[in-house]
Amino acid sequence: MSLSIRNQIAGTVTAVTSGEVMATVKVRLDGGQDVTAAITLEAVKELGLAEGSAVKALVKSTEVSLATGPVAGLSIRNQIPGTITEVATGGAMAAVKVSVQGGELTAAITKDAVADLKLASGSSVVALIKSTEISLAV
Repeated sequence: MSLSIRNQIAGTVTAVTSGEVMATVKVRLDGGQDVTAAITLEAVKELGLAEGSAVKALVKSTEVSLATGPVAGLSIRNQIPGTITEVATGGAMAAVKVSVQGGELTAAITKDAVADLKLASGSSVVALIKSTEISLAV
């Protein structure tokens, strides 16, 4: 299956914590970073997810925010450091490619945000992704 989701990073499930309807799935990405995905319990069962399962973490570029450094006091658990490799700006929006250990992420953010944060190729950033915005594929 081909997907329009540009952000696809391989990893391995390290833990599954089940609730009544939802579950949190901790994944160690191939680059060594840990992320958490909040998905339905039904999806965990259908995908057969368990510790040791190989997965791909999928995130739409519109769900990736960027910060110029780590952010404390924030509910967003997934903070992945990286380096900007490309910034493509249009009339209102920009696509910012970020090299992270084990892969690449693209963030679709406003052109104003790029200017305000002074984002450019070579800049260090932290990609912020809510756990509810990470999907998993096997």
